[in-house]
Amino acid sequence: MAVRQALGRGLQLGRALLLRFAAKSGPISGLGRPGPAAAWGRRERPGWAAGPRTQPGQLGLPLPDRYRFFRQSVAGLAARIQRQFVVRARGGAGPCGRAVFLAFGLGLGLIEEKQAEGRRAASACQEIQAIFTQKNKLVSDPLDTRHWHGFRLEEYLIGQSIGKGCSAAVYEATMPTLPQHLEKAKCISLLRKGPDVLPKVADGERAPRAPAFPFAIKMMWNISAGSSSEAILSRMSQELVPASRVALDGEYGEVTYRSRGGPKRLAPHPNIIRVFRAFTSSVPLLPGALADYPHVLPPRFHPEGLGHSRTLFLVMKNYPCTLRQYLQEHTPSPRLATMMTLQLLEGVDHLVQQGIAHRDLKSDNILVELGSDSCPWLVISDFGCCLADERIGLQLPFTSWYVDLGGNGSLMAPEVSTAHPGPRTVIDFSKADTWAVGAIAYEIFGLANPFYGQGRAHLESRSYQEAQLPEMPKSVPPDARQLVRSLLQREASKRPSARVAANVLHLSLWGKHLLALKNLKLDKMIGWLLQQSAATLLADRLMEKSCAETKLQVLFLANLECEALCQAALLLRSWRAAP
Repeated sequence: MAVRQALGRGLQLGRALLLRFAAKSGPISGLGRPGPAAAWGRRERPGWAAGPRTQPGQLGLPLPDRYRFFRQSVAGLAARIQRQFVVRARGGAGPCGRAVFLAFGLGLGLIEEKQAEGRRAASACQEIQAIFTQKNKLVSDPLDTRHWHGFRLEEYLIGQSIGKGCSAAVYEATMPTLPQHLEKAKCISLLRKGPDVLPKVADGERAPRAPAFPFAIKMMWNISAGSSSEAILSRMSQELVPASRVALDGEYGEVTYRSRGGPKRLAPHPNIIRVFRAFTSSVPLLPGALADYPHVLPPRFHPEGLGHSRTLFLVMKNYPCTLRQYLQEHTPSPRLATMMTLQLLEGVDHLVQQGIAHRDLKSDNILVELGSDSCPWLVISDFGCCLADERIGLQLPFTSWYVDLGGNGSLMAPEVSTAHPGPRTVIDFSKADTWAVGAIAYEIFGLANPFYGQGRAHLESRSYQEAQLPEMPKSVPPDARQLVRSLLQREASKRPSARVAANVLHLSLWGKHLLALKNLKLDKMIGWLLQQSAATLLADRLMEKSCAETKLQVLFLANLECEALCQAALLLRSWRAAP
């Protein structure tokens, strides 16, 4: 019955195609060399095959919009069939002509049925995606209830140093929750006592409980931006890419930031840091400053200091540790390491979808939050080197060596590290961060990063060969091993996208029964997706705080794309079928 239906539909479609050819001027118009009136590849009107309008007395059936993909794929076949059909039709279509027409109809019918199945699958994916996009739980802003607070440094109690990098120092911080504590905090002199010193209380009065430090304040080092807020926001604008919608509401420079066409603002994502507040203020003398970074302080604090008197401060969530620190004390299981790598791919995919490249991915710039299920949740931070230009997207013109290519040269993708400047050189960053995730995956799975260090084992991104990549131990899941090698392919065109790579790990973790099917069809995949959707919704509803697995499944279903999922399934099956 299916063959008969396909044949009937194909004959109907074939008749429409052939009659359209027959309506052309001349007996064999446009065969082999389609003219302007009969060019199939032309796209003057989307949804209709190009050609002259049907004149009175002519037979011409327009090709429906949903068959526009046949323009290129069957153009040559249709031309051959037309040649035989038109010539033989004049002398009466013989058995050969009817057979060719029958075969053509059957082929088109089967293709059309396959396309209909694909459309149904794509529609189901879109409906699932719409449901889980709303369920995606983002990092809550603890300052939401204090809309007009947090825009001045004096409102915070600043604790000890968390860490420092090449351009900033990070400190733990809090805001007093009670009004009387807030007033006391405002009286603290940042220059005399230090912001981490809590006010004393009178004898007999109960001392306030030492506050926790839910925030991290990042103080940028301002050496060349000047001391005006406008100049600071302009020079350090990349740091504001992950800022929330209200982060700059207390800074008049927000108007300047928008009017001068600053970099893109990144939509929130669970695996990407969120900046709650951003403001400029006078540089204070914070704990450990004279010992850790004296030369970037203003001269009033250090005679040889090169820093300006004002700088940019960013308020974010305080995370327990970085990925590097976590891996120094913990050895994740193979499954846990796979989930951690998957989180990085989800974050990078979000960046790519937003037209942003991080360009400085490394374990020091990835923060870790430890959940109740003992699964670390990874968050990409530090966007100071990112590419977030609205005008060029991820295609960076590399006209001279003065063009900034990002930080961390050790984990710079080959297409970036081997590029040479020129008037027509353009570097595509769409898969550069994905390559960096492949290198970081070595660290997550308990191995040394092959692109760090010195000696024979050290590889350089500009010159390494894929055969030189160290083998991962057998304890690493085979799919993860294959994916890491695939992410580290030198040619970007051979690398899977971040979305396809994330889908590979999703299927490997939760789609084993699906991949075990000998004849994997779209309807089977949609059935599995519906089961995953129901189970994820139930788990999300029953648990007050979603575990890492549930959050990852929500992310997977919220970013569901039928084509990317099929590519991932085919990639996995090809790896498993290989000897």
